[in-house]
Amino acid sequence: MTATISPTEISDTAFARLEEEGRLLNPVLKAPTATSGRFGFRGELALRFAPKLADEARPPELLCAQAMAVASAGEKFLPFFAGYLLSFAYLKDVAEVLGDTLSASGKYFLFCNNIDLSRKYQVPYKGATFYVLPIDESTVYNELLDLFYLEKNDLKKKDTAGKLDAVANAGLKFNLSFETITYEEGLKLMGPVRNPNENRPV
Repeated sequence: MTATISPTEISDTAFARLEEEGRLLNPVLKAPTATSGRFGFRGELALRFAPKLADEARPPELLCAQAMAVASAGEKFLPFFAGYLLSFAYLKDVAEVLGDTLSASGKYFLFCNNIDLSRKYQVPYKGATFYVLPIDESTVYNELLDLFYLEKNDLKKKDTAGKLDAVANAGLKFNLSFETITYEEGLKLMGPVRNPNENRPV
């Protein structure tokens, strides 16, 4: 008789604290993936909460949108995380929120709306290194496919968890080097923060 392997619970992974704090929002995926022992998340990471008024739950003041991450059962660290930020300045918020789930060996990718489209950086912060990349009219998912040389057609037949597994596996093998700058240097180099509501129909 074959023993059935029970699916990985979020409470057994590095997502546990983030889940308890109510930071894993609007998930497209928050479930075990097909990789044994792995739990995946795709959604939004709350970075700053608005003050609560009585019992009213208010939306977060700041989010890391289009977040993608995986965690393995029994491990304290997130090996892979990617997301979108309106401003490079919010890298600090991501690093502080992820906190003890960051590792020197982890691969962390932040696509920022206000850095030069021709530049890519590595930014050491809180004991981890963040790949900081520009983004224009694209999505984190599509940018990662380009960065990792993954063919969109090859992933089309996979479900959301399968696509995340493929992207995370490629991200874990990523070893290109970019110009290393400090967080403070990045603040000086970044451009103005775009209003996310501009050019939208009313």
